[in-house]
Amino acid sequence: MRVAIVLTDNREDRRLYHLPKPVFGPAPEALLQGFAELGEPEIHIISCLQKPVQPYERLAPNIHYHALHVPKIGWMRTAYQGCIRAVRRKLREVQPEIVHGQGTERECALSAVLSGLPNVVTLHGLMAEVVRVLRAGPGSFYWFSALFERFALRRAGGVLCNSNYTETFGRRYARRTWRVPNAIRRVFFDLPKQPAVRPGSRCRLLNVGTVYGPKQQLELLQLCRRLRNTGLAFELDFVGECNAGDLYGAKFLGEIESLKTSGWVAYHGAKFGQEVVSFYDNASALVHVPNTESFGLVVAEALARNLKLFAFRVGGIPDIAEDVEGADLIAEGDWAELARRITGWIKAGCPQPQTAAAIMRKRYHPTEIARRHIEIYRQVIAQPRP
Repeated sequence: MRVAIVLTDNREDRRLYHLPKPVFGPAPEALLQGFAELGEPEIHIISCLQKPVQPYERLAPNIHYHALHVPKIGWMRTAYQGCIRAVRRKLREVQPEIVHGQGTERECALSAVLSGLPNVVTLHGLMAEVVRVLRAGPGSFYWFSALFERFALRRAGGVLCNSNYTETFGRRYARRTWRVPNAIRRVFFDLPKQPAVRPGSRCRLLNVGTVYGPKQQLELLQLCRRLRNTGLAFELDFVGECNAGDLYGAKFLGEIESLKTSGWVAYHGAKFGQEVVSFYDNASALVHVPNTESFGLVVAEALARNLKLFAFRVGGIPDIAEDVEGADLIAEGDWAELARRITGWIKAGCPQPQTAAAIMRKRYHPTEIARRHIEIYRQVIAQPRP
């Protein structure tokens, strides 16, 4: 079987065209690891970028990579027509049996459903929900993205949904859906549990994720400041990208700077791979408090390291935390209850789960998720096309 996956190369998002290798998001990267380990099917990744990059032909013996240069005029301002046409030209060369659009955020889903070939789309995040949460008005990037999302879902051969939350949305538009969770990268399973850098230190809370409004890092920081003022002893680490040019990001960085000398809170910027694993292993608990969340990959990653979890019960998080030791879910927006549970847990000595990692391996290991994808590809290829 030959499969084309239309996937965002994050060198485009971050304008890091000088990097020699493609950079993918955590969930697609984990899926590709699963395909590589299985040795099948033959995968052709197709990514569009606004500037040329160095040629990079293979990520694994069965995984080929194709970078397509599409000038800026071919992106959102023309409804991604440049990307769609460039992808179609490459598909005529590759001749895949099925095309998989990874995500509805940008051009990937549109390119897949307009490829003229059997296709599926993965619904990673809900653009319609982002519009609601951010109150994005007509004509904004997210408003247009939500329109394109509905267009793509209606025309897809099927939609892979990473949680009950995204599947409920996808069923409104798609002719067929499957529940397929995001995979967790192998490093979270394969790397031995690392001993704490500072054994015997006080409780350490961790928040991982891009700093912006829906993730509510500022609100978490304010809550933790109040808890510290009651005499509760703990430290707080933030890990993730933060745009200082964004109003929310600038305010967050300002608050961190004002507390710099206090010694109990720190912002560490974006971390990747083993660096992220080290932060999980040196933490006592992950605190994840978004007001919207399609899946919640950081939740699965933390539990894969047997880390205590405090999280709001939103989006796909309940799917991940179901019947998992150490997963403490709180109603979205109930900051008082979150404070009460964190306080009780710290006073109890910060007990850690022992069985969460085994459950995460069974549910989200890359090879298991890759096998499920192969089954779906075969179903779509075999079914008559409308």
